[in-house]
Amino acid sequence: MPKITTYDFIESNTRKTILLMALFPLTLAALVYLSLLFISFIKVSDKSIQSYNLSTFAVANEIAIYIIPIISILAILWVLISYYAGQSFILSTTGAIELTKQNAPELVRIVENIAIAAGLPMPKVYSINDEGLNAFATGRDPNHSYVVLTKGIISHLEKSELEGVIAHEMAHIGNRDIRLMLIMVVCISFATVVAEILLHMAMMARRSGNSKNNNAIQILLFVLAIVLYVYGYLLAPLIKLAVSRAREYQADATAALITRNPQALIGALQKISGNSMVKNLRDKETMSPMCIANPLAKNKQNSFFAKIAGLFATHPPIENRIKALQTMDLSR
Repeated sequence: MPKITTYDFIESNTRKTILLMALFPLTLAALVYLSLLFISFIKVSDKSIQSYNLSTFAVANEIAIYIIPIISILAILWVLISYYAGQSFILSTTGAIELTKQNAPELVRIVENIAIAAGLPMPKVYSINDEGLNAFATGRDPNHSYVVLTKGIISHLEKSELEGVIAHEMAHIGNRDIRLMLIMVVCISFATVVAEILLHMAMMARRSGNSKNNNAIQILLFVLAIVLYVYGYLLAPLIKLAVSRAREYQADATAALITRNPQALIGALQKISGNSMVKNLRDKETMSPMCIANPLAKNKQNSFFAKIAGLFATHPPIENRIKALQTMDLSR
């Protein structure tokens, strides 16, 4: 069996990114059309509405002409804007602050050394003010990349362990995992954000009156919101499945090769596994695959949506990752 190289991962991630960018608006449009068919079926079946003498498909097509182009254009714009500004959105939502040679000289020097060893441009370094032990990388390419570390992981890990974590994140940057994860996060967040907006609009329409037109608007908004929630929370694991679990093993292995010290990363993973929750990320389930370990609160990890997502988890269990590192041979 041929060995999978870093270049294979980069090529694979590039293909997956393009596929996700193309399929996201198309899949969303298909789901919206199915919801319109459901609404149209109800209208056509209602004998009290004499104006609907058309077939279910004709009614759905009539509505879809106006709705689907708008949703598709918004989805495409969301992906394009997020591709170039998504990392800024992620950094702001996590409350991360930039670290420089002025306010964190030793840490920045460590990141510089790891970047040189990995043969990658120096990423910008950010920190989240949280005592949990976690880290992630984001950005659209190695030239526009960011490594984010919690205050807890910076203060609680030994220098060699911290180097292992940073090397792990640099591996994600080098393999272009960050671009793929960025697109995945923004696609899912688009669906859930729009779903919440539509649900609020449906509630407002309900309070404004009970006319036939108003009821029809309520049903349309409510069904569209449910479809988008289903897309964001139930179909999201399928999107996550596109990001193979092998990416974490590959990043761990690459980190061990960069630092020549797999034991340091093993020690870091052992410490991280016991305290990986990050308060600023506890309500951001879509961002959890970006982190080196699950940042969600225990009750979130046991939630219905989290359990479903776990069936398609992109992170293998930490104990399995440790076992893989223990078997690494750095002599070649």
